Amino acid sequence: MGRRAGIAAFIGTTIEWYDFYIFGTASAIVLGKLFFPEVSPAVGVLASFATFWIGFVARPLGSIVFGHLGDRIGRKNTLIATLLLMGVATAGMGLLPTYHAVGVLAPVLLVLLRVVQGVAVGGEWGGAVLIATEHTERRRGFLFGAFAQQGSPTGQILAVLAFTAVSQLPDAAFVTWGWRLPFLASALLVIVGLIVRMRIQESPELLRLKETDQVARLPLVELLRTHRTTVALGLAASVVAYVASYLKNTFALSWATNDLGMSRDSMLTIILLATVAQFVAQPFGAVLGSRWNTRKVVTVLLILEIPAMPLLFWLISTRSFGLTLLGMVIATLPHVMFYALLAGMLAQAFPARVRYTGISVSYSAAGMLFGGGTPLIGQALLTATGSIVPVVAFAVLMVLLSLFGARALLARTAAAEGRDATAAGATQQPAAL
Repeated sequence: MGRRAGIAAFIGTTIEWYDFYIFGTASAIVLGKLFFPEVSPAVGVLASFATFWIGFVARPLGSIVFGHLGDRIGRKNTLIATLLLMGVATAGMGLLPTYHAVGVLAPVLLVLLRVVQGVAVGGEWGGAVLIATEHTERRRGFLFGAFAQQGSPTGQILAVLAFTAVSQLPDAAFVTWGWRLPFLASALLVIVGLIVRMRIQESPELLRLKETDQVARLPLVELLRTHRTTVALGLAASVVAYVASYLKNTFALSWATNDLGMSRDSMLTIILLATVAQFVAQPFGAVLGSRWNTRKVVTVLLILEIPAMPLLFWLISTRSFGLTLLGMVIATLPHVMFYALLAGMLAQAFPARVRYTGISVSYSAAGMLFGGGTPLIGQALLTATGSIVPVVAFAVLMVLLSLFGARALLARTAAAEGRDATAAGATQQPAAL
């Protein structure tokens, strides 16, 4: 049963992340021209990246709404709702008229659909992680949480493949209708995802809470009253998962094609190959974290990411396909292996009665405050200074923030488990004569 739940989580998150990633790819290469054509190309990219960020700003709303439903009603039905919502929004983007057709209404509709995407994915990730981790024993939580995390590189691979395919069209066809096809394809993927999710069973931990009448009445209120520090540390730990990913896959794509003159096809191929490397290497982070001291594994992985980020941008600046690919792979491996561990870390940090809300709020708030704004911040720093150095400094600072948050979160979880074990042992001692 646990394996089936893990596979279901993987398929569902793959579809959700495909929907989310195609917007990031499109915002880097085409949306600015179609929805913000009245401004300069640089400002158009900034505007499309701002719209990209809107999806992350909406994610905490989704985490609150769907976290409440997931903690009170059930993980399964909540995940079906998030998948439907995401599919409708993404397919709708593929049908939008552009600025030249309807004027300012076009970017307004684009922003509204991006908000719906954000709300959907805000509730998706936490539920998918719990469907995977709550169907297995705690000691295997990192491994089963990694099932859900594999949906991210798989969705990215599908998104890049989709845009690589339509990029083979003549420029006029690509700009006119080709860019729409990856969005419209989402409708077919959602049908597959719904069939899979309808066949999974409800989380056994939630069923136990319902049987013993321990379901939280207001999960968000309880979370903020008793677990504020855990939420803050979970947020900090999650930052690098967003920043490193969107610096590489969205900002770097725009910088390399618009500023350095690298071809769109070359950069999409590089991102695709680096994401394939992510898919292969990422689960090993969960394996390492399960077999050795998790805190030490996390520390090593994030320390390795610190020199990898400046190396990435230096190698991209060479405009060499091979060196750029090397930089992408080197910068990808440490943080994605950490990402494989992140799901289990967050799931173990919160009690079951507020777990859906807790991990969703922590993760989505990190996306709102740091991740979604990464391409925008990177482009703003580059435009203001004309140098990539401030962008690199921002990246390193975010890695350090996650290093602190992850170490502190793991230490706090271990201390809480130690207290629980001590309390359980005390209650089992025979009464003194």
